[in-house]
Amino acid sequence: MNNQKGILFLSLAVVALVTGCQSPDIYYWGNYENLVYITYAKPGKATPEFQVQVMEADVHKAISANKPLPPGFHAHLGYLYYQLGKADLALQEFQKEKAQFPESAILMDRLSANLAKK
Repeated sequence: MNNQKGILFLSLAVVALVTGCQSPDIYYWGNYENLVYITYAKPGKATPEFQVQVMEADVHKAISANKPLPPGFHAHLGYLYYQLGKADLALQEFQKEKAQFPESAILMDRLSANLAKK
């Protein structure tokens, strides 16, 4: 079980790093980059609850700014929902990531399938 969480976390990190190399002007980044940094550099400093609260606010700001959210955003938010035991919301976020960034389909499908097993 712990190994699966580690693999899920590492997979999301790779998606965020590999697909996150786009121009920051295209997307509404909000606090996403800082939260990812804190997650990896200072584990435990920003709780999943705090991160979800900040990221949900960023979703509303992105809508107001009429800008899309960056690659990995929905995957990271989905992972946070998973950590909080909200599998239905995690699945929704994985589906959003897949729809917005089709290149993430294989990973998002795998993560979604893992949620269905739980």
